[in-house]
Amino acid sequence: MNEEREESSFHLNQNPNHDHIFKPKKFYNNMLVFGLLNLFWFLFRTGRKPSRIIYPCQQEALKNISISIGALIPILSLPLYWKKIKPYSKPIFTIALVISPICGAYAFHSLTIFEEVQLQIDPLESISEITSDIFVVNGRNVSHVTNLIDLMGTQNVSFYLSSNSSINQAPDGLIAKSDVVLLKVNAQWSARGGTNTDFLKELIQAIVDHPDGFKGEIIVADNGQGSGDLDRAHSNAEDYEQSTQDVVNMFSTSYNVSTFLWDDIRGNEVQEYSEGDSEDGYIVYDIPDTETEIYVSYPKFETLFGTNVSFKNGIWNGSLYEDNLKVINLPILKSHSQYGVTATLKNYMGVQSETLANGHSKVATGGMATLMIECGFPTLNIIDAIWINANSEGSSSVGPSTSYTEATRTNILIAGFDSIALDYWSAKNVLLETAELIGHSNTYSLDPDSTRSRGLTEAYGIWLNESEFEFTRSGYNFTSDENNMNVYIISDNPEIETVDGRKIWLWIGSFSSSAVALVLVFYIFKKKKIFLK
Repeated sequence: MNEEREESSFHLNQNPNHDHIFKPKKFYNNMLVFGLLNLFWFLFRTGRKPSRIIYPCQQEALKNISISIGALIPILSLPLYWKKIKPYSKPIFTIALVISPICGAYAFHSLTIFEEVQLQIDPLESISEITSDIFVVNGRNVSHVTNLIDLMGTQNVSFYLSSNSSINQAPDGLIAKSDVVLLKVNAQWSARGGTNTDFLKELIQAIVDHPDGFKGEIIVADNGQGSGDLDRAHSNAEDYEQSTQDVVNMFSTSYNVSTFLWDDIRGNEVQEYSEGDSEDGYIVYDIPDTETEIYVSYPKFETLFGTNVSFKNGIWNGSLYEDNLKVINLPILKSHSQYGVTATLKNYMGVQSETLANGHSKVATGGMATLMIECGFPTLNIIDAIWINANSEGSSSVGPSTSYTEATRTNILIAGFDSIALDYWSAKNVLLETAELIGHSNTYSLDPDSTRSRGLTEAYGIWLNESEFEFTRSGYNFTSDENNMNVYIISDNPEIETVDGRKIWLWIGSFSSSAVALVLVFYIFKKKKIFLK
């Protein structure tokens, strides 16, 4: 009988008198098989393409592997240490055994989980005489700048301005070989909150690949209102460490490409170059706009290569302004805790100076539209919807700040000229749709038709309408009516699974490993005779 007491739990299944008792060996063998099957699947499915590791099905296999290992550890280790634990320490040890799997599951969830969705987006064709065009590339394999430029070209919107007419180039194109191109990014937020630097790299490459040979200059700029950073350690990219400055450095040895963080000059009020003031800073209007009440402000500055830029008036050559400044507005699509949605209009918050003016509070009145009208419209808007924050008001993960685990991958780029049409369509067809797919039900804050302002400074539908009214008052035919929109799309259908990992794997990981721990503790106290003394 004493020998039987000393029999290890690992050999319990060999005793016919204990068939009714929980058998650890059988259990951990099954868990081992479970983990091995997931490991084999992971290796087989990944194959020779490491990029597949980020696919949701691969992420799930990794989580299964971690759960199986996590469940086996207490079973394998506890019998070896239980006899050495002093009696008064055993309750503490038991509690730690129960709590640690929960903490481990939560930590693993926080570090690894994200969602990826493939949206089904349909084209639109308007029969109206006055329309706004929207260009969309949708899918992991096609959401690239070159495809977007090609799509625009199919509708006679040439990216390159050239005396030669060919694919994507024409005399009425957008970017000339000698232009100064200002890329207005979002540099206020780290991780998935800022403009994607892989997308930025593709766009700069497309510009310098001008068919006539690019001889101009590229400036990447933003005003993060004191929180901006163009050289972040954690950026929005496949390689988290690839900052905006890193991308610029890739091109700066061969082309005139530089950055300028307007945060550094946001508190310095200056006059225009034409008034004899050559100092970097912000020009601020003396009186507010009569309708939106915004005090218009905009930057003027000298680039690394000695070019004097007025955001409103263009390039100062020492005696007059040249009109070869081309602004491309590059917002990231995401939710906003105060104004519902960030897209092309809200991205202009990074043009004005909040230190010297009042732009943020006047988003609600249509102030960003006033800013665009006064400073000149972007040559092109491209919305970065590769990773988006689709968490609505009331969620702890609502934007504008967005961690890696709070973002959803949608693999979409959206381009156009009408900021109202772009912002309305993107919010309705990308942000709102994604929010519902990942489990949000209370999504009014993302709805461009909603006038509900609960929890917000102003409802998105209200301030978007105010912005549209401001454009209309100034004679611009911007529209929020989808009947007046043409939507041109290139899509692919990669192997994407919609995964609501924030909910599913936190609970599965916690409960499964905790259940193992609880069963084991019960087994110890009720059947201690089978463990080593």
